[in-house]
Order: sequence, then structure tokens, then C-alpha cells
Amino acid sequence: MSYLQKALDIIEANIISSTEIGDVLGKTGQIEGVRALNRGMFKAGEVKVIYAINNSNYEVHKQLDEADDIKDKILFVYNVNCDRAIFGDLVSKYIMLYKRAKAIVINGKLRDAHTLIKEQYPIWCEDVSPIGCVNKVNGPDIDPALLAGLKEKYDGSIMVCDDSGVVMIPKNKIDERLLTKLEFIEFQEDIWFYCVDTLKMSTYETVCQKKYLQGDVIDKRLLEKLEEFQNIINK
Repeated sequence: MSYLQKALDIIEANIISSTEIGDVLGKTGQIEGVRALNRGMFKAGEVKVIYAINNSNYEVHKQLDEADDIKDKILFVYNVNCDRAIFGDLVSKYIMLYKRAKAIVINGKLRDAHTLIKEQYPIWCEDVSPIGCVNKVNGPDIDPALLAGLKEKYDGSIMVCDDSGVVMIPKNKIDERLLTKLEFIEFQEDIWFYCVDTLKMSTYETVCQKKYLQGDVIDKRLLEKLEEFQNIINK
């Protein structure tokens, strides 16, 4: 099993939030400006990228037509100079139902918000608008250099999407160390909540002072496990 699939298994099994993933990445990784269109959803998956450019969605239609590897992936539609809604209900339905994507992330606007909300599609976008892009070529056809650059950066990465937004794990960080960090962040959260909820420690004592590392506040075996994680992460 690949590191990517192992990481996804850990993230999905534990519902590791975008907030926690940001912590794992050292407070980085956010896809800026993107928010959940429909609340209460959680999606994590491998990324497949396409692009829209210059207030046209012609390139989106063409790339979707040619793509045969979107199934069970998060489709990231990268916005290049589009201030209009890039697409709406028809394309979203095609992506989700016929291309079988896991979710749609777009750093731009969408239209037909009433239908997208009614259908409860797992979509993360910057905003909505009634004014859409044209579906005609208004520049060059698919730009090989632009698409290759986007694929190099985004394809094969992992995105984690929830009500807080979207965080991306770059593909060059999907390795054994990431798996350890994912397990550690869940283990640490469990200890922190135990300290606050059960031991009635303050958040200052727990998060900042880490008093649980002192004396016999928590089980010695838990401390040994924490130390084991830290030794691997700090290598």
C-alpha cells in the first residue's frame, strides 16, 4: 500500500480535521479563501487538478471530457483570472455523478447555488455569483506548460476539506514521517482533552505548560508513547 493510501486511511478513519492537518504541516497548507458551500461535510482524498482561465470555462469542459482519472479523487479547479462564476449545477452534477469525483474544490466562484445546496454536493469554493463565464475559447487552447505546472504542484497531493476550509498536504511530504505525525496529532489531542475534561486542568496548563509530562499526571505508558512519537518526528 502506498504512503498516500496509508495517510488517507488514517485521516478518514480518525476524521482528522483540516485544522489538525494544518498543525501537522506546521500551520501551513491552507487553500486561501476557500470555504465549504454545504456545512457538516468532511472529505479527504488525492487531488486531480484542471484549470479555468480568462472568464471562460471552455478549458474546464475540454479537460473534463479528456480526463479519465477523476473517480474517487478531489477535483481541484484552479482559477486563472476568472472573476465570474466558473460553472454551476450542470458541470457539478457531471463531475460528481458521472466522473465520480469525491469532492470539488475551486479557488473561484460558482453559480446555481440554490441547486448545489439542495443537492448537498461536497463543494468548497470562494464564493457564489449569478454571472457565469462564457463557454467559448477566448485565448489559446489548453496551455501545455500551464497545465503541466499545475499538475506538478497539485496532482498526487492530498486535500482535507471540512467546515474550516481546505488544507493540502504536498506530495513531497507524503511519507513515513507524515504517517507518524498523523498518528501523533490524534494521540496528543486525546491526551489534551483527557487533561481538560477529566483532570480539570486549564488549557494553559495543558497546551502551554504541558503539565501532563510531569510526575504521574497520566499513565507512564502514554508518556512513553508520546516520547516514541517525538523521537521519530524529530529525526
